[in-house]
Amino acid sequence: MNSPLRIGIAGLGTVGAGVVKLLAEHGRLLSVRAGRPFKVVAVSARSKAKKRDIDLSGMRWEKDPMALATAPDIDVVVELIGGSGGVARRLVQKALASGKHVVTANKALLALHGTELAALAEKKQRNLAFEAAVAGGIPIIKALREGLAGNRVKRLYGILNGTCNYILTTMRETGRDFDVVLAEAQAAGYAEADPTFDVDGIDAAHKLAVLTGAAFGAKVDFAGVHVEGIRRVTSMDIEFAQELGYRIKLLGLARETRYGIEQRVHPCMVPLDTPIAHIEGVFNAVVVEGDFVGTTMFQGRGAGQGPTASAVVADLVDVARGRHMPAFVVPAEKLATKKASPMDRHVGAYYMRLMVQDRPGVIAAVSGALAKERISLESMLQRGRSESGEVPVVLTTHETEEAAMRRALARIAKLGAVAEEPCVIRIEAF
Repeated sequence: MNSPLRIGIAGLGTVGAGVVKLLAEHGRLLSVRAGRPFKVVAVSARSKAKKRDIDLSGMRWEKDPMALATAPDIDVVVELIGGSGGVARRLVQKALASGKHVVTANKALLALHGTELAALAEKKQRNLAFEAAVAGGIPIIKALREGLAGNRVKRLYGILNGTCNYILTTMRETGRDFDVVLAEAQAAGYAEADPTFDVDGIDAAHKLAVLTGAAFGAKVDFAGVHVEGIRRVTSMDIEFAQELGYRIKLLGLARETRYGIEQRVHPCMVPLDTPIAHIEGVFNAVVVEGDFVGTTMFQGRGAGQGPTASAVVADLVDVARGRHMPAFVVPAEKLATKKASPMDRHVGAYYMRLMVQDRPGVIAAVSGALAKERISLESMLQRGRSESGEVPVVLTTHETEEAAMRRALARIAKLGAVAEEPCVIRIEAF
């Protein structure tokens, strides 16, 4: 039998422990599939004393994870520390520079430094593999690199954050508002104590930037992603969405336009007759539209020990087989530098909810503000009356340019009868 693939793992949290467990349980099967055995030679984590449900006997403990990068008895470093800089970045850089393959689940690192690291990996003729960085156990990076390699990608979009999807699903099912559901999600372990990266869309934006690079052969451009979160979505909006034939999802969307690459993360009104509208709870989904293949959809668990460990080990199998592939589908030197399409140039339909004083002339004033920007209304709903005299008014528009919509919103927000900042959600046509 061939010599084993010698592995060093930095980070023994949920995912790192899952990788050790998977390699132990499926060792024999993996050696057959990869043509050689796997051996975890060394591990590193913050605390050696921490209780873990894994057997670390026979593995060398390295207090400093950087030692893995230069150890002569390690072929591949698995980086599961996290973070866009600091020790994670130094470890990956040093490991590649030392001629080792790197497998990582670190979407933040890739979103900010992916192009640079891909170039270093190719210079050293080593793999930089990151299936686990996007959508957990869904093999979307492998699909872009291999199964869809014969296509030009026209558009991709998806649910890339399970925490947000869980919160929005629970809000719809229970009628409770964001703050209440977030607190419950934190208590249940579905959301972090500091949920900022998730609920403000940053996590999904990291993943979208990585997907965009792989799908469009472009340099990774996290700064070019327009990002909005779900904090302003209310149970009222979710109820109105259902009445109008939509569900609200936090989506990451990317496509090429005449102005450059459009990358955006924000809540969307998704038609109920589209498959992605029915991806619920903590599940993720990614839709890729290719010029020859048409529309393909990948769905599954986007996080968690098992799914993410599965993705890490898939990359290890590729390394063991000797499969060398560019990190972002095309060689790093051929990655295109593409402009970010300005959000003001986005064209689409819009949902707008206003809380207004119930008095004559309000709707006419709102309609006038829209008419000045040549924005055409598709529908209007008005419901009930509150004790304060404020009522919700919901408008949906035909397609218009984002810049025009923003100008109209600025006028509407200044109307004396409008009690709070308008809530606007983009409507997506799939």
